[in-house]
Amino acid sequence: MGKLQNKVAVITGGASGIGAATARLFAAEGAKIVIVDLNEEKGKAFENELTSQQAEALFIKANITDEAEVAKLFQQTIEAFGAVDIVFNNAGIGHVQPSHELEYSEWRNTVNVDLDGVFLVAREAIREMLKAGGGTIVNTASMYGWVGSPGSAAYNAAKGGVVNLTRSLALEYAEHHIRVNALCPGFIDTPIIPEESKQALAAATPLKRLGLPEEMAKAVLFLASEDSSFMTGNSLIVDGGYTAQ
Repeated sequence: MGKLQNKVAVITGGASGIGAATARLFAAEGAKIVIVDLNEEKGKAFENELTSQQAEALFIKANITDEAEVAKLFQQTIEAFGAVDIVFNNAGIGHVQPSHELEYSEWRNTVNVDLDGVFLVAREAIREMLKAGGGTIVNTASMYGWVGSPGSAAYNAAKGGVVNLTRSLALEYAEHHIRVNALCPGFIDTPIIPEESKQALAAATPLKRLGLPEEMAKAVLFLASEDSSFMTGNSLIVDGGYTAQ
């Protein structure tokens, strides 16, 4: 029996990268998967991939910065599977630009997705988990929630916010048996990293390579499962040693 047997897991940003790798691992561990993404083509194709492998999966197109759409995706999840046990709050964007050239609209867009969206999904998840008597939330922050990086002011600010939002929610809902932790990845080999940047980023990492989405998925599984049953408010940094420098 898998570690997540019959658990219902909602994964935002679930159609590619770390989200998709986590969905595959969760499905292998027995979970029912709700894939949330804006990319309908990728999302439907991924749903078909999982169901073809006998997993129970559902794709829902939703914008995590829209309150009504977030509420609807949880309603659809309950209608389809009857519960929400785990939420991997993973959708996000990145933007690199010198701060003096950064338009306020771009700042707002980055913070809106990477922090506000995380809050909206967590809030709706908690509403369902309070009814059910508990649950687990894993928020995707970043190693850049802990250290600075030139040209990434909006992203760093948002991810630092996710780290502290995670702590706050963990304390607020611990007595309700809702655990909230964060994953803080380093440089991971996903489509978000331009091909021309990969060699330099690998060289900047003490382990001298990029991380793999599958490695992040294993960390998320740890945080989402009973393996981490005495952990809440924690930020697990998985960065190949970058923040140890």
